[in-house]
Amino acid sequence: MKITKTKKRWGIILLLLALLIGLAFYPSTPQYPIQYYERESGHLKTEKVAGEKWLVWLYYNPIGEATLWALARRRLVSAIYGTMMDRSSSAKKIHPFIEDFDIDMSVARETEFTNFNDFFTRKLKDGARPVDTSSAVVVSPADGKILAYTDISNSWFIIKGYRFDVSSFLNNPDLAQKYHDGAMLIIRLAPMDYHRFHFPVSGNVSPNKKIEGDYYSVNPFALRKKAEIFCLNKREYSILSNPLFGDVVLAEVGATMVGSIVQTFKESTVNKGEEKGYFKFGGSTVVLLFEKNKIHIDEDLLINTAKGYETTVKMGERIGEEK
Repeated sequence: MKITKTKKRWGIILLLLALLIGLAFYPSTPQYPIQYYERESGHLKTEKVAGEKWLVWLYYNPIGEATLWALARRRLVSAIYGTMMDRSSSAKKIHPFIEDFDIDMSVARETEFTNFNDFFTRKLKDGARPVDTSSAVVVSPADGKILAYTDISNSWFIIKGYRFDVSSFLNNPDLAQKYHDGAMLIIRLAPMDYHRFHFPVSGNVSPNKKIEGDYYSVNPFALRKKAEIFCLNKREYSILSNPLFGDVVLAEVGATMVGSIVQTFKESTVNKGEEKGYFKFGGSTVVLLFEKNKIHIDEDLLINTAKGYETTVKMGERIGEEK
């Protein structure tokens, strides 16, 4: 009995579907947990990651990787999800999120929110984040976990095998020359962090520059697999000119499910600790670039980075001083 061409085609289609379904549920490559140093106690901690199974599936499963390339890194998906977080119906996610990640709401100005993004971009009470006011000190621009490098040209970035490309990151080869052997600090904001970012020193600030890009996750699970993410994602930056620290690049990097980066600063002259802007829903990153010999980064941050660990920091907390 002859098998028709149509039946053959359907057989191939069904076989491919079965293969795809099998791959989709195929166990992702196991990943060691994300550990970091809690700066205050000096203890090594394990991070509780929002959407951990989803992230591991996206970056360490064949079907997940295909999904990542086709959808998750695209602006449309993040924009749609960001819009969903603006709806009043998203408010029901707030209290479970607070409880799940043990978020301290006693420092928030408001405790009632109209939607999830309203909660996510919450402001803090005055004094909740004391700012080191010494003119010779650089403070963290955000709450998060920090990596620190004294010389980008001699440092492997995140994982061995990829060297951070300042020119690609700034999309400006001429400007990049000022920082190719300078210092870099990377502050990663997880979804449970306070998501407003501030100026690390006082000075004159340039207009904001936007660079279009993708929306890969900036979580370490993703960076282990694709270390060049910071040069691929959407990002914005300003240059902050200070008499002691020179021209400091203050850049914000978008990521998967980040609804948008909102700049709130208006003046061209700013003070340390003043708000620069905020991220809507999602994990995000702030990057600081310093010219050579302009900053002495605090030793504990350098030691922990050299060991492969991030360190927790709060906005306004000292991270370095004049060199």
